[in-house]
Amino acid sequence: MFTIDTLKITPEVLSLIAGIDEFKGAWRALGSLAPERLRTLRHVATIESIGSSTRIEGSKLSDREVERLLSNLEIGSFASRDEQEVAGYAEAMETVFRAWEDLPFSENYIKQFHRDLLRHNGKDTRHRGEYKKLSNSVAAIDEQGRQIGIVFETATPFDTPQLMSELVDWFNQARKDNQLHPLLLIGVFTVVFLEIHPFQDGNGRLSRVLTTLLLLQAGYAYVPYSSLESVIENSKEAYYLALRQTQATIRGPVANWQPWLLFFLRSLEQQKRRLAVKIEREKLSVAALPSLSVEIVEYVRQHGRATMGEIIRLTGASRNTLKEHLAQLVEKRHLARHGTGKGSWYALP
Repeated sequence: MFTIDTLKITPEVLSLIAGIDEFKGAWRALGSLAPERLRTLRHVATIESIGSSTRIEGSKLSDREVERLLSNLEIGSFASRDEQEVAGYAEAMETVFRAWEDLPFSENYIKQFHRDLLRHNGKDTRHRGEYKKLSNSVAAIDEQGRQIGIVFETATPFDTPQLMSELVDWFNQARKDNQLHPLLLIGVFTVVFLEIHPFQDGNGRLSRVLTTLLLLQAGYAYVPYSSLESVIENSKEAYYLALRQTQATIRGPVANWQPWLLFFLRSLEQQKRRLAVKIEREKLSVAALPSLSVEIVEYVRQHGRATMGEIIRLTGASRNTLKEHLAQLVEKRHLARHGTGKGSWYALP
């Protein structure tokens, strides 16, 4: 069993945690955008998360291709492995967002998430949702796809069930006892999970699904609106370096948690900073509108849609003046026009 006795709470660790928790506490005020704007932020973040998390593992699909695929998930049949992995990741994330409050953190649910991730991968039927039966040590591959050495030795198939049981029990007990700050607990769980590498395939993607689940359960409600996976993809080399530096010491006499925990906390800090910028941009965008335009948008937000006649009654402005404002709102994508002529109406895009 690993020990966290050597975990150091440095000034940088404290500063990062304090900044993230301050944002967590302010989220109600920052997240006071209209529901449809929040839905848009979540939609964009979800596409970024799915695209980035699968690309970290080798997928070639762009965010645009991911978005197109997600709009056709109901077809249930996907031609390439990249498409299969995107579909599985999307469904696993949807489960997290829909049911995180009701999901106990257990080995059974971890296995269920693994089944969901690989649901569409026909070649993985035999091992999805089951701990590995063969060694899956991380190997270095040359340009021709040939293995040229072992980068990291993962847990053996024999040891994996016990190590996973110990890890999940430790996490649940530590969370119950408030032994560590939640962000440190989640960081430790993630790096040990990846050190065990409990499944034959899909461990990286699954670790990121579980990280999102645990952050939501720890009260970080803003997580669905900003992609942590995108941050990691943009720091891929640093991600793997931090993992290796910590993983190599976990089972040794002196575990060095700092490389991974600093990377993890810095990534969370960047995630919340990105979201803060997006929220501020949304507020500035609305604030820059003329007061009459703001009044129109707010009416549409409250009622879902509005006709020209309703807007005239609301504002008392002339039809010609309103036509100019509505044209600007449609052009700037604050509103969308539906229908033609007298039967036209306006809604949020």
